Amino acid sequence: MATVRGTGALAGRRVGLAVAAAVAAAVAVVPQLGSSPAFAAGALGGGSAAAGSVVRAAAAVPEKDWLHVEGNQVVDKAGNPVWLTGANWFGFNATERAFHGLWSGNIDELTKSMADRGLNIVRVPISTQLLLEWKAGSAGTVNVNTYVNPELKGLDSQQIFDYWLGLCEKYGLKVLLDLHSAEADNSGHIAPMWYKGSITSEMFYSAWEWVAAEYKNNDTIVAMDVKNEPHGKQSESPRAKWDGSTDVDNWKNACQVAGRRILAVNPEVLILCEGNEVYPKSGVSWSSKGLSDYYGTWWGGNLRGVKDYPVDLGANQDQLMYSPHDYGPLVYEQAWFQGTFDKVSLTNDVWRPNWLYIHENRIAPLLIGEWGGRLGQDARQDKWMKALRDLIVEYKLHQTFWCLNPNSGDTGGLLLDDWKTWDEEKYAMLKPALWQYGGKFVSLDHQVPLGGEGSTTSITLAERYASGGSDLDTKAPTAPGKITASEVSTTGAQLSWTAATDDVGVVAYDVLRAGTGATPTVVATITGTKYQVSGLKAKTTYSFTVRAKDAAGNLSPSSPALEVTTPSGGAGEGGCTGLYTVTQSWAGGFMGEATVKNTSGAAINGWKLSWVNPPSTTIDSLWNAVLSVSGSNVTVTNDSHNGALAPDGTATFGFVGSGSSTAPDSLSCTVS
Repeated sequence: MATVRGTGALAGRRVGLAVAAAVAAAVAVVPQLGSSPAFAAGALGGGSAAAGSVVRAAAAVPEKDWLHVEGNQVVDKAGNPVWLTGANWFGFNATERAFHGLWSGNIDELTKSMADRGLNIVRVPISTQLLLEWKAGSAGTVNVNTYVNPELKGLDSQQIFDYWLGLCEKYGLKVLLDLHSAEADNSGHIAPMWYKGSITSEMFYSAWEWVAAEYKNNDTIVAMDVKNEPHGKQSESPRAKWDGSTDVDNWKNACQVAGRRILAVNPEVLILCEGNEVYPKSGVSWSSKGLSDYYGTWWGGNLRGVKDYPVDLGANQDQLMYSPHDYGPLVYEQAWFQGTFDKVSLTNDVWRPNWLYIHENRIAPLLIGEWGGRLGQDARQDKWMKALRDLIVEYKLHQTFWCLNPNSGDTGGLLLDDWKTWDEEKYAMLKPALWQYGGKFVSLDHQVPLGGEGSTTSITLAERYASGGSDLDTKAPTAPGKITASEVSTTGAQLSWTAATDDVGVVAYDVLRAGTGATPTVVATITGTKYQVSGLKAKTTYSFTVRAKDAAGNLSPSSPALEVTTPSGGAGEGGCTGLYTVTQSWAGGFMGEATVKNTSGAAINGWKLSWVNPPSTTIDSLWNAVLSVSGSNVTVTNDSHNGALAPDGTATFGFVGSGSSTAPDSLSCTVS
């Protein structure tokens, strides 16, 4: 759970602490649950072994349900793609040291209700302090309502956890452990680092090693989220950074070290690395304190650093996933919620640059570890939540919804306050993002369907693949058609191409550029079939290709290459450059200025600056230059008094805009 720190304010998500008094008495013995049931002979759906049950198809299944990574997909031991879709249930991370809600609900009924509703994995927040207590054998008896939960009478926190793992095995659920905080504290997640006070980095690592060893033979726990929401702004201390160092505050290194030490104990478990909060822009070092020098987003949601410094798990790299978090405006009013926004603008402005590129470039799979919130209270909140839900479904991104608990202060839960009744509207919103096949939910267990043996609403993983085929897309799009170029200038060109085709649908195109003898690199990822190239040099030949992507991240072959040679700079080879700056912003609008600099080495008599507005942005008025707008394309030419510029001379014009204040990705400047 992530309390989000915004500019100058703490936008807090607080865990409700209304814990009912519970009675703890005599020690009880944990009931021994039966082993996983065997399959009955017969075809899927081909009869009934008992009233309301499904006859299980005979199938060869892996000995264990461990998972690993291939490209941007998670697969089972047989190489079948799986989709992890579940929710969070917190409490073990807090002072109670057990699931919240056991003061009102029965642990068996709560667990079965999640399975019956199609959740196939549960993310369980814990703390380093709790794991170290378990390791030392000092776990104490915790307060739960033993009238409602007689089976938990006298059990300590680890015994309750172990009892619950048995229920998960019984009902076909898998578990993702999330180290939520250093200390067992209801607000422990607010601390930015994986170490705090008496909890050192080494204790953090050793706690993970212990729990990995303790449960290494239990394939109910299939994944470990190394640390919840490392964060901190550039001006705060301490703050989590992401780079190639081994500094104590380098979160990338900490996740890498923890991951390697876990996998040395159990090489079969998935390792999840979240992001941090800020990442420096190109050319900026972590020593800078300037707000504008960094890209910022949600706690745990900034994975821009993966491009430059990917996590390296060595021989076990095929166990790595990345896990961003994302929330809506009711949690915090981020800049991208100002004015108008939609799924396209969120994808291009927020999700793709921060983490979606990892999936699209097949670097690793993504699991959205936290997303969710209150529904039906704010139209913008609902728009954000449904947009992210749709992205998850389109790309088959793994996800654990925040959360089951109704006592999550600024998000609410899937359950209502009685800890028994489901919020049907919220569940209906989530349901399309749960793994389903043939009208039934799909378990991550090869032998046990969700809800347990006899379930009529779920199938096992073995049954899902008994008849072959996959509902997860593995077919790449066709190659885009020939590229053409127009409006070629000293610094840019307009590219266009024929669309690719795909059996599911093309969602984006990568534009690749190479200079003479250079390796092509991706310069842009866009949703359309046109792109305004900028930042080129005069009298230089470039080669461009385009490749298509589908929602699963499958890449097409590249289009035929197009060579473009830029003309000379007219009055000088260098032409001109432009700088775009937002000077003031407010809800729904902004003010800015742009500066044109003559870089040609000779005097010029006129200039033209062009750019493409980001989604949901318009330029409404402009002074000290002449404005021309066509759709999202903006062209500004000099006024009569500022067209003539000496070498290195500059001209500045101002403007007022509406919508997002996000600056355009690039500017194109030409001289006349």
